[in-house]
Amino acid sequence: QVHLVESGGGSVQAGGSLRLSCVASRGTFSLYTMGWFRQAPGKEREWIASISWTEGRTNYADSVKGRFAISRDNAKNSVYLQMNSLQPEDTAVYSCATPVAPYTDYVGDFAVWGQGTQVTVSS
Repeated sequence: QVHLVESGGGSVQAGGSLRLSCVASRGTFSLYTMGWFRQAPGKEREWIASISWTEGRTNYADSVKGRFAISRDNAKNSVYLQMNSLQPEDTAVYSCATPVAPYTDYVGDFAVWGQGTQVTVSS
């Protein structure tokens, strides 16, 4: 079973930047789409970005488009989320995620999440 471990969260002021990292314990990492979700207090978990297997096609939620960038390094079994122009409404626990099956980038197929890392943005 794959395990995902995130790092890089923290506290920043509005307008600042953070880079999140996620390492996956998966031997065929390059065959799987990777994504980032977030959950703010009192709100449902929200998909914010994903990057497909091998070719690296990216998709973003409107709420982060133009400010966040997802990338991956298949040699390091890692996915990253560069977050710029952070705003207080970006405060949440951020988790990386992946489907159980390879070769799918359907958001509904995400089924494995990491423990999450807290991002707090102050005004």
